[in-house]
Amino acid sequence: MGLFDSILSQAEGALTNAIEGAHPGLVDEVTGLINHSGGLDNLLSAFREKGLGEAVASWIGTGQNLSISSEQIQSVLENEQVEAIAQKLGLSTSDVAQKLAALLPQVIDRLTPDGRVPEGGLLEQGLALLKGLGGNG
Repeated sequence: MGLFDSILSQAEGALTNAIEGAHPGLVDEVTGLINHSGGLDNLLSAFREKGLGEAVASWIGTGQNLSISSEQIQSVLENEQVEAIAQKLGLSTSDVAQKLAALLPQVIDRLTPDGRVPEGGLLEQGLALLKGLGGNG
């Protein structure tokens, strides 16, 4: 359980640090995006497939994070996903895309402090557990 606890602690710290200034509920939606995509690696692959490999590498790496635009977020994520998040949070689609463009690199950066994506689905298990512990946030 040591490794799982470590991953869980890492995920919790990443989400806690990333929510500073974030819209309430948006961090839960980022967790949902990771899980909906089939895991962090799959979500990052979607960004790479849209030509954002350099940005993704910066988020995972230990240097400065490259930013992405709200348009790039909308090109990677299904428009229905962004619209569903917007409706759920009571925001416009463009606001959600903009906020995700700012938040997602921070979350990915904090979930990969060693410069690599955790293996074996432990990260996703930790995120699911955290989401369950968060109540109805």
